[in-house]
Order: sequence, then C-alpha cells, then structure tokens
Amino acid sequence: MSVRLVKHETVPGTGSFEVRFADRRRSVYFYFDDLPSRRLRPGQVPREEALGWAKMFARIMRGLIEGWGGPPSVNRRA
Repeated sequence: MSVRLVKHETVPGTGSFEVRFADRRRSVYFYFDDLPSRRLRPGQVPREEALGWAKMFARIMRGLIEGWGGPPSVNRRA
C-alpha cells in the first residue's frame, strides 16, 4: 500500500501538506503559513517545518503499514 504526500497551496505562501493513504483511510493534514502575521491557527508553522513533519509522519505510517519489513527470516533470499 502506498502513502502519498500532496501539497495544497491555493493562496501563495499558505496551505497544507496532505498525507494520503491508498486504502482510503482518512488523510492527515499539516498546515503552513509563511507569514507569521497570518498564522491564525495554532497548528500553522512555516512551510519547511510542516513539510518535515509531513514527511516524517508519512515515513512512520509507511513503515507501520508494511510491518517494518517483517522478521529477517521472511525477507532473506536463498
């Protein structure tokens, strides 16, 4: 199963990164705003920070979904 990272930016400098799952579970959004004066929501951070959090969350979820590769005996090739 895949986990995708999608950027949404309707207004320049503000938007979100969506972590989207292929199995249709609910997406998770990380909101950003590059102008501190426009950050109305407490969860809004600069773009680089939101992207970092979104990438980290996507990697963790991908690892959990794939089962961290399974036990070594399953992945060993003969």
